[in-house]
Amino acid sequence: MTMRLLVEPVVRAALLEDLGRAGDITSEAVVPAEATLEAVIAARQPGVLAGLDAALLAFELLDPMLRIERLRADGDRISPGETVAQISGRARGMLGAERTALNLLSRMSGVATATRALADAIAGYKAKIVCTRKTTPGLRALEKEAVRLGGGANHRFGLDDAMLIKDNHIVLAGGVRQALERAQRHAGHLVKIELEVDTLDQLAEALEVGVDAVLLDNMTPETLRRAVAMVGGRAVTEASGRITLETASAVAATGVDLISCGWITHSAPILDLGLDIEG
Repeated sequence: MTMRLLVEPVVRAALLEDLGRAGDITSEAVVPAEATLEAVIAARQPGVLAGLDAALLAFELLDPMLRIERLRADGDRISPGETVAQISGRARGMLGAERTALNLLSRMSGVATATRALADAIAGYKAKIVCTRKTTPGLRALEKEAVRLGGGANHRFGLDDAMLIKDNHIVLAGGVRQALERAQRHAGHLVKIELEVDTLDQLAEALEVGVDAVLLDNMTPETLRRAVAMVGGRAVTEASGRITLETASAVAATGVDLISCGWITHSAPILDLGLDIEG
């Protein structure tokens, strides 16, 4: 129920964007009002399903009389040709919602699939894959859910979740110590503080002041190992910076707790799914 409250405004906005002021003028002109059809949503590629709730909600909002049957669940691995849902009823409503539904479903399934590939690449290590705030404006809740469905975890949902002191903050505050001390004075008792560090010298200063987590930015695996040893369990360690499927395993092997990847939300390719009319 909570997720529907978050998702419904997004789906409504997407439908309104597509339908515009006059609706689906093509279907209204060409398709008889009484025409009905039966269709399935099917996978064209292998991957991890995500966004099915949002996709089916698009059909439901446009025509509540459509009959919808879910055959697979978000988080399932799917194969080419596999049917994930069946829809039947009036053709106009189904065609009007089709593109919005498939845009959401393909986008979120792509995010989940990319995350799953990274999670599989570091299987056996303690590290978790986490996303960032590099999300599509308006789709953050859906994309972060897709990350979880793909086996990852979420970083901050927004600027108000926790304090993440980055390089620009450090410069403007006058240094690592000054930035951390100011953050500590302002943070509530439930607010965590994370600091981005580029060097081991910055890390040493951060540990001296005290910090909940450190973001180890663009460090080599050898430097990451040294950083993890320096931290010695006193803070959560997060590796970040251009981490790919090819490099993720080596990063995880350094002993970091988290590996953050912006590309799984901002650059993941879509997973191809389509609406196929039966009969």
